[in-house]
Amino acid sequence: MRSIDKDIMSTGHSQQDSAPRTPEGALIYAVGDIHGQLHLLEALLARIASDAAGTPGAQRRMIVFIGDYVDRGPDSAGVISRLCGGFPSGFETHCLRGNHEAMLLEFLEQPETYAQWRMNGADATLYSYGVDTPPEDAPPGVIAACRDAFAAALPPAHLAFLNALPLTSSHGGYLFVHAGIRPGVALEDQQPEDLMWIRYDFLDCEDDFGMVVVHGHTPVLEPDVKPNRIGIDTGAWVHGRLTALRLFGAGQSLLSVEE
Repeated sequence: MRSIDKDIMSTGHSQQDSAPRTPEGALIYAVGDIHGQLHLLEALLARIASDAAGTPGAQRRMIVFIGDYVDRGPDSAGVISRLCGGFPSGFETHCLRGNHEAMLLEFLEQPETYAQWRMNGADATLYSYGVDTPPEDAPPGVIAACRDAFAAALPPAHLAFLNALPLTSSHGGYLFVHAGIRPGVALEDQQPEDLMWIRYDFLDCEDDFGMVVVHGHTPVLEPDVKPNRIGIDTGAWVHGRLTALRLFGAGQSLLSVEE
């Protein structure tokens, strides 16, 4: 496991006085899509704790998790347990809902949606909770039995955590959301489907959104830093790298861990 730190101020904004800022004294770490990679999460949290301890003037320390904690990787259950278990003293945490958490919750309510979740890595999540994955062509009764087994295996604290996840969080000049926002639509009118699923209509847009949007959802080899958005899903499950965007005042930098 190795750590990679990188300053990105010059990539996003050309002048310090035009850059977005965090609230006064707020040190914010936004963590990209985890997808069941508990070992990467633990390594990144240790790196964050060390960095925060060495940052003078940080009066408020925050971690914003951008969503997609489950599916694809081997230990979704462990990741949720870690997120439910609290963090070192002095850290304020905000965990957002990603499309994979939405698919999991939808399956619990409507097992007929299993096919979509299965295409997106449900097998890894089910196995992590000790539940066998039905084949793609399983009859409805088998899928319903799987839902029942999963509902029984899912700890109440995990279900409460998943149900309580908000879609957005904003701090200073930054808006944090899983996938992005629909251009031309006011924040209060954004649809949950867009906030969790949107891709190219948002990614290709060069509009000023009023705040810099920090998002995940679309995996990239290196964080995607634009004047109006910063994408931090560096493909933990496929590239073996988990990234945090570090924001303090007008400063922007990256902390990453990789296998």
